Amino acid sequence: MRNAMLAPGRSGPANASAMAMDDKPRCGWAGDDAQMRAYHDHEWGVPQRDSRMLWEMLMLEGFQAGLAWITILRKREAFRVAFAGFDPARVAAFGEADVQRLLGDAGIVRSRAKIEATIAGARVYQAMADRGESFADLCWGYIDGVPLPGDGHTVPASTPLSADISKDLKRRGFKFVGPTIVYAWMQAVGMVNDHVTGCYRREQVRTG
Repeated sequence: MRNAMLAPGRSGPANASAMAMDDKPRCGWAGDDAQMRAYHDHEWGVPQRDSRMLWEMLMLEGFQAGLAWITILRKREAFRVAFAGFDPARVAAFGEADVQRLLGDAGIVRSRAKIEATIAGARVYQAMADRGESFADLCWGYIDGVPLPGDGHTVPASTPLSADISKDLKRRGFKFVGPTIVYAWMQAVGMVNDHVTGCYRREQVRTG
């Protein structure tokens, strides 16, 4: 979760207090880091309808567990190289040799559990595709295709809906998809608009 007042990954009261040199009011978590501001301004909260990108973001949110999002953001390009551009078909074919390669890659988060969860997630994705099922349709079907508006004041760590989605994803075979990770992913891919009141992106994201 990218919270407006607290460090990313935390919940609590929101506050659009971050002001960069361009004087645009932002969610407080964007801070003064150029990479975080760019992510906030151009990606976070924008409705993502592409199946592959939705899956990539879910996998990256899983890698974030226990870490700060800036760590993942700074390693994202290395992750993309290491995981074959997050092509689910290619990742689904990874074997133990690939796991060992990834465990030796200093550019990514070297967690066997998270690496194996990503490979497992690719296989779930591919199994759905082989059945003619769209991952994007699954994701957006949880909210009837329409982004949910946050209240702009308080950002939860998880919600009853993210808990339900977590249960369904786990049932399908996904891992590292607890309610908090799922809610952070929902924020990131625009399934919920949690830009805070006063952030210049809140209305832009809402109106598309």
